[in-house]
Amino acid sequence: MPKPLMRIPYTGPLPPPRIIPQDATTVSGAVTALLRFLTAESSFSLSSRSRTQEQQPSPSTVVLTGAGISVASGLADYRGANGTYVQNKSYRPTYFHEFVRDHEARKRYWARSFLGWTILDGARPNATHWALKRLGEMGLESLSRLNPAWAAFLAEVVSSGALQTENPEEKRARGLKTNPDGDVDLPDAPYTTFRYPACPSCLAKSPLLLEGEQSRVDVDADGAWLASSTAGILKPGVVMFGESISEGVKLAAERAVDDASRILVIGTSLATYSAWRLVRRAKERRMPIGILNLGGVRGEEGFFQDLPVDQKGDVGVRLEMAADQILPLLLEELQKTNMSRL
Repeated sequence: MPKPLMRIPYTGPLPPPRIIPQDATTVSGAVTALLRFLTAESSFSLSSRSRTQEQQPSPSTVVLTGAGISVASGLADYRGANGTYVQNKSYRPTYFHEFVRDHEARKRYWARSFLGWTILDGARPNATHWALKRLGEMGLESLSRLNPAWAAFLAEVVSSGALQTENPEEKRARGLKTNPDGDVDLPDAPYTTFRYPACPSCLAKSPLLLEGEQSRVDVDADGAWLASSTAGILKPGVVMFGESISEGVKLAAERAVDDASRILVIGTSLATYSAWRLVRRAKERRMPIGILNLGGVRGEEGFFQDLPVDQKGDVGVRLEMAADQILPLLLEELQKTNMSRL
């Protein structure tokens, strides 16, 4: 695989956080601070009262989450204590430019995803997901058929138990490396033999090329995409490393921040610019910011640098605890106070 043209940001450890408020180092203190953060009348709303009614932000919280909230479901994260960049120093994702240009890169991508699918398929929502759902209600073609040899290989891996353990040492002993995107690395895996289907829409109606010529989508007898094609690449519905977020998604995310009165970040180090810029946007709008994350967060010192020293979470909170431990307790407290709107 050729050397990538871009680096993955912040693969090393980020500086440890400063807990805000200072007494939020215990579970009870953290829940109390987060409760105050979510229920206090936002200083941002107070400073906005000179605006017209149409310009006023709603008294709501926008939540920004990352891979960290799914660790308790058995999925890997990127930068946590047992994250991919810690446990798998040689890990590198398939970059967008590689995926769209290189048939061999696509084979590697789909093969790793094929092996890792059983992990994703077996994962279930954890306490964080259910708590966020409740808080939100309160206002907040077959690869196995194309690759019979790989299907047998996957069955062998599954029967060994290698995909069921979350112990990093056990995974290493079995030569297995799982990644946050749900894919799996295995040493000496014959990625080049993997086949993947063509885009079904392009098969039904081949698109025009930029030059105006009709494209060609070639498949083998089983329907696998062939390198002689000039179109028809099947891409998953995810934003890959090096790929830009669509303008519609970008604007929708910005509107979500602009329409809220505070932002709460959960389970992400904000290492990617697209996530970090949303919190920076909230900071520029002088919105209260809350962060619940194990480990450091990109640029977090700037988000909290001018908080009143005596505030107890009303205008800012930084907690370093597991979300699946804190959020269910927070939900209990909110229900005790009969809060119906956040």
